[in-house]
Order: sequence, then C-alpha cells, then structure tokens
Amino acid sequence: MTDSHDAPQIDETRLQAIRRRIEEVAGDAPQLAKLALEQMMTKHNPDLKGSAGSAGRVGAQSGNVSELTAIARLKPGGAERLRRIFDLVNGNFDGAQKVGTLHDMRFAFFDDDTRILFATTYDGDWDTYINDFATKIPDLMDLLFQSVEGWPGIKSPKVKDFIAGHQITAAGWFVANPQVTVVDVRRLQRLERAFNEFLDKVG
Repeated sequence: MTDSHDAPQIDETRLQAIRRRIEEVAGDAPQLAKLALEQMMTKHNPDLKGSAGSAGRVGAQSGNVSELTAIARLKPGGAERLRRIFDLVNGNFDGAQKVGTLHDMRFAFFDDDTRILFATTYDGDWDTYINDFATKIPDLMDLLFQSVEGWPGIKSPKVKDFIAGHQITAAGWFVANPQVTVVDVRRLQRLERAFNEFLDKVG
C-alpha cells in the first residue's frame, strides 16, 4: 500500500516528466503556450477523455469516435456536377442517416475545382464504417463519388484500397464528447422529448 505522504511526490514527478516532454517538443514556443500545454496534459475530465488511437486500417480514433479525411482528384466537370447535386438537395443528406454510426460528412473543392476533400466522423472502426456505406447507402455513395477519378464503385472489391489510398490520417484532432456515440445522442434526444411531453401533461 502506498503511503499517503508519497502521493505529492508522485504527482510532482509526473509534472516534472510532463514539463520535460513539453520542452522537448515545444522548447521554442512562448511560455504562455507551454503553460497551456501543461494544463492540457494535466487537467482531464475523465468523462470526456479521448485517446490517440487508430481507427483501424487508416484514420484516428478518439474514444468511440473516428475520423476519415480523404483527398482525391476530380474528373473534368466533376466539381460542377457535384455542386448541382448539392444545390438540388439543399444540403439535405437525410438518407445518410441509414448509416447509424455517421456523425457528419462534408465536401470541399480546391485547386481550382480539380480536387475534392471529403471528411467525416463516425463511431467505431474503419472497416465496419466502409461496409456500412456499401450496404446501407450504396446509390448515394456512387452518386457522390462517380465524379472522382478512378472511383471503382462502392460495391467493388477494390473500393477499400481506393479509399485508403486517398485517405490521410489527421495529425491533430479534437472531439468534444469522444465517448458519446450517434446511438447515445439519439437515445438522449428521445428521452428528452418524452420527458418534455410528460412535463407538458402534468404542468
């Protein structure tokens, strides 16, 4: 059993190790930045604690939430075609909710509309997520990505290699609630609605 008098020494030793690491990594940073790093490394809310883990084949994972960031070249006129689709649906991709682990997905064009950035966050591991796309919203995926050069089709056995080949693991990434999944959010929303309905009836 550890003597209670040893606890401050353990904490101080850990703090010294953190400060040494900060000096190694950011020794040329302003002192205020070093203090901010020290705060980030020493003060964690355990309920919000993420992790610098892997989502599987590619991508980072924080707690239960994973990220996918991919950059690809577009076919000639691809950006224009995709903009017409985005304008037509007015940003409404409700069909994507069939993928019950999907938090969000976004598209951005750059390099004079010759390339596209696709970024998304989701729950769980990479392979399961790609499988969900292929089985639950295959038509939507092919509609959106047919404008990408070399797109093999979501049901192609080559699609995972294609996605992984264009994916870049995030170097830095923050998740506000890394333990909260899409399923958790929907359950809490249902509970809140039910509770509010109950209050309306008894009020």
